[in-house]
Amino acid sequence: MLVRIDTDGAYANIALPAALGQSGLDERDRAFATELVYGVTRRRRALDWALDTFLATPPPPPARAALRMGAYQLIALDTPAYAAVSATVAATPRSHRGLVNAVLRRVGDAGMPDWPDDATRLSYPDWIVEALTTDLGHNTALEVLESMNAPARVHRRADGYVQDLSSQMVIDAMGVQPGDLVADMCAAPGGKATALAGRGASVIACDSQLGRIGLMKANRESLDAGSMYVVAADGRHPPLRPGCFDAVLVDAPCSGLGTLRRRPDARWRIEPSAVPRLTRLQADLLHAAAGLLRPGGELVYSVCTLTAAETLAVAAEMTANGRLEPLPAPAEPWSPHGSGAMLLPDADHDGMALFRWRRR
Repeated sequence: MLVRIDTDGAYANIALPAALGQSGLDERDRAFATELVYGVTRRRRALDWALDTFLATPPPPPARAALRMGAYQLIALDTPAYAAVSATVAATPRSHRGLVNAVLRRVGDAGMPDWPDDATRLSYPDWIVEALTTDLGHNTALEVLESMNAPARVHRRADGYVQDLSSQMVIDAMGVQPGDLVADMCAAPGGKATALAGRGASVIACDSQLGRIGLMKANRESLDAGSMYVVAADGRHPPLRPGCFDAVLVDAPCSGLGTLRRRPDARWRIEPSAVPRLTRLQADLLHAAAGLLRPGGELVYSVCTLTAAETLAVAAEMTANGRLEPLPAPAEPWSPHGSGAMLLPDADHDGMALFRWRRR
């Protein structure tokens, strides 16, 4: 699995559950396998730094995966060296066992590494650490990055749907009432749209990813969200009547830097060049969404990221022409963030930014 993620581009949060579902492992072993795969994937940079001290040449992918797995147990889980080394060697392809055994024993003898910098210690690309330090401040950024190296807790709504608390709190912050007409412009997989329908709203759930339309329909059926209507459409050009919606939600595509604990390989996939491209998309979606609102209607913008460019700058663009009036930020645990609010990542929440406006 680690080789698939590292060299074949498999997504950990998709590939691992599928593999575990066919594994026959009991619940305890499934949990340990998840901890290893997610933890090793998150900590890849730190583990490689600790290992490379004792490697003369780069090892082949299967050996690298085994070394990371053993080093993670030694450094992050504080597993006794004899247990971590013997278990890892036993799970290693026979041709690499000698190398893995020798290197892990030296890692165990060396103790906790003397990390060269915070980016290596916390195991993030330099650009993410630099961006969040600039936007959040040094201490807050390090706390946030540390928190996203811990496993994500699972939360279920009252209807049984698994959804992070931050996403649930976006819906709680909206002023939607039974009977309201609501558009969700980037709705897949349908979590927020089904929640809005569950509150009595009629919801037009749009998404441009045709491959996810079936998932939205399946969630609608399984949650009995009969007032949710699925539409395959680009939110920048919605095939909807302007000026008649009570509320429009734009839970926009973003860099996802608030969800890195839940998506362990995402930190290695996202590139800094994606942020300006995403901010343009976010603004385009919001401008199109604003045109759908009736006078007095509510526009809601949420993104599961922490960058100033995707939050404060986008919000400033939306209020520049005076057509939208900012609405008050929700109460704690939300923190003020410009004219909106933010949730920083912690044990129970993904990072999330939220802005609400009323059409004048």
